[in-house]
Amino acid sequence: MNSYHGRHVRDAPGSRLLELLDAIKAEFDTVSQEAGAYKTYKDDYEHKIASQIQEMQAVRQNIYELQIAHEKMRQGYEEEISKLRRELKARTGGPSGPQHGPGSSVYDGSNNNSSANNDSHAPRPNLGNGAPSMFGSLMSGGPGQPQQQQQGPPGQLPPTHASHPSEPSHYSNGAGGPPPHMPPGPPPGVDEKPPYGRGPGGPPPPPIGGGAGPYGQSTGPPPPGPHSLAPSSSLPPGAQPSQQLPPVQSAPTAQAPSAGPPSGPPASTSAGGPPPGPGAGNASSLAPKSAFSDLDIDQVPREMKKEGSDWFAVFNPNVPRTLDVNLVHTLEHNSVVCCVKFSADGKYLATGCNRSAIIFDSKTGAKVAVLEDENASMEGDLYIRSVAFSPDGTQLATGAEDKQIRIWDIAAKKVRHVFSGHEQDIYSLDFSRNGRFVASGSGDRTARIWDLESGQQVLTLSIEDGVTTVAISPDGNYVAAGSLDKIVRVWDAKTGYLVERLEGHKDSVYSVTFSPNGKDLYSGSLDKTIKMWELSSPRGMPMGNTPKGGVCRTTFSGHKDFVLSVAPSPDGQWLISGSKDRCVHFWDPRTAQMQLLLQGHKNSVISVSVSPAGPLFATGSGDCRARIWQYESVQ
Repeated sequence: MNSYHGRHVRDAPGSRLLELLDAIKAEFDTVSQEAGAYKTYKDDYEHKIASQIQEMQAVRQNIYELQIAHEKMRQGYEEEISKLRRELKARTGGPSGPQHGPGSSVYDGSNNNSSANNDSHAPRPNLGNGAPSMFGSLMSGGPGQPQQQQQGPPGQLPPTHASHPSEPSHYSNGAGGPPPHMPPGPPPGVDEKPPYGRGPGGPPPPPIGGGAGPYGQSTGPPPPGPHSLAPSSSLPPGAQPSQQLPPVQSAPTAQAPSAGPPSGPPASTSAGGPPPGPGAGNASSLAPKSAFSDLDIDQVPREMKKEGSDWFAVFNPNVPRTLDVNLVHTLEHNSVVCCVKFSADGKYLATGCNRSAIIFDSKTGAKVAVLEDENASMEGDLYIRSVAFSPDGTQLATGAEDKQIRIWDIAAKKVRHVFSGHEQDIYSLDFSRNGRFVASGSGDRTARIWDLESGQQVLTLSIEDGVTTVAISPDGNYVAAGSLDKIVRVWDAKTGYLVERLEGHKDSVYSVTFSPNGKDLYSGSLDKTIKMWELSSPRGMPMGNTPKGGVCRTTFSGHKDFVLSVAPSPDGQWLISGSKDRCVHFWDPRTAQMQLLLQGHKNSVISVSVSPAGPLFATGSGDCRARIWQYESVQ
């Protein structure tokens, strides 16, 4: 009896353990069943989502086809109308009204040489009605010249001229139609009467700058000294716009962020200009605390001005002067300089102009290489709208009006790769830091990413309007684009997910660039302002159709015309901008205050670039010049 009970006591713990194991197993089976059910639900939802995406793509394809069919019908009607007008003119022997070919139903280029009074009544070319270029949306003339009437909203794309539907993008963020097809046109800054005809491509757009000579270069005297900067309500009759600089503001329209970029470079001695006087450390006491444009420039202290042979700079007397600027090189070109870009080591500067990209030694100003594709069509103009060095400096990417991206071997002066796929002019290029990828933006409503190793296009990012500018983040994970629709977008460069949608500009965005730390983004717009965006959306996550946008931390106001290009200094201490008002501004991103105003061109400053390796920056202009400048700190 005792031994039986002993065995029963010894077996009890083992039985209890078995019971616990059975309970755990049962619970595990239950959880497994629930997980299986959840997986089934997930697969079902994914299947439904995939079906809906396929239906949306089918609807988009149908819309594309309908739009193309409509465009063909419109072209047919326009051709028939043009034919009937020609017949009527031949019969009557007189004009029968403006004759328009397909895709140019509004703008008549026959009045390029008309007077200013006639121009003021002529319709303004625009992207929606057959203008030959994205830059046709810019107003003609400079300050003091009449502006042509706009026929459509700025940023409207032209009708589609493609004869076959375009394959829908896998990464689309908007209801953009098929890529439009526009004939090429001259770049910004080109005058209405180029030195040679453009053939059947249509009339050229009006100039960005106010020059009157070929390619938009001014035929008047060089820019005046600072004494002529006093504000004036209007220009006298017959005065050239280059004879007066519009007043400039420096007051921000939004509060600057409390945390600024890293501290600037160590101070150095000014070379070539008078150092600030004893009162420079308290410059605000020398002038009233008002907007830069309200100041009487003659009353600005002498140490806050600087003048060269054909350029001058005015330093903001409302803030302590901490910069000096000097002209280093003037690089003459035979046509408008559409773009400038330094190599990663700062040793070279590339420029884009008509038919060629030119590389200069940034130290000596000597011409190192001229890259011109002999296989390109020789008919009409072929402006190089964008250039970008590979990080190792051995290759140069160029984008042009012929819709092709060329990757040049600089040493051999040969084209190594040609990327085709864009349906419109290519306006912007950027290399990734690892040198493998190139981003491109085009008037065909797409930004695209290309892989140099495979030679293939890896992403197509479609939007509702033409893409004017692109930039790849310093870490290579994101690509940003500015558009004619006033919106800045940021995508994940690997997945194509839209992670930022930045709205706030009141007109088309023509320049975007990441801050050196990659946490902020700068954008320049035709609304004459620059904005600094804090990129705050969750990264790497699909955000659906309405992603959370970043926050606009600062708005820089002061330019008197379109802001065409922006570039930060490598240390993030300064932001440099170029404008149609012919001026370059230096801004302090921490305060949104303008440090200096520089005028050294006779036409629009189309492009600015800052050397990553040293205190140099470059400007490209419609006056057929690129210039290299030096900036340095003063104490």
